[in-house]
Amino acid sequence: MKADEVKKLTGEEIDVEIDRLRRRVYDLRCQAAIEKLEDPSQIGKTRRDVARLLTERRARLENQKAEA
Repeated sequence: MKADEVKKLTGEEIDVEIDRLRRRVYDLRCQAAIEKLEDPSQIGKTRRDVARLLTERRARLENQKAEA
């Protein structure tokens, strides 16, 4: 997920996507512990996507506070 895609999402969509990706990281980590992953870099990529979403959510909250 690119930063441009993240900026187009609404606040609620960001929250849903964060939950979905966190679950995916958990599933990938469990899968890695049990069996070998085809692409171990998926875990890092998914974590970075979560970080992008959290950063955008935080920036939006800061903008709301600044405007108030």
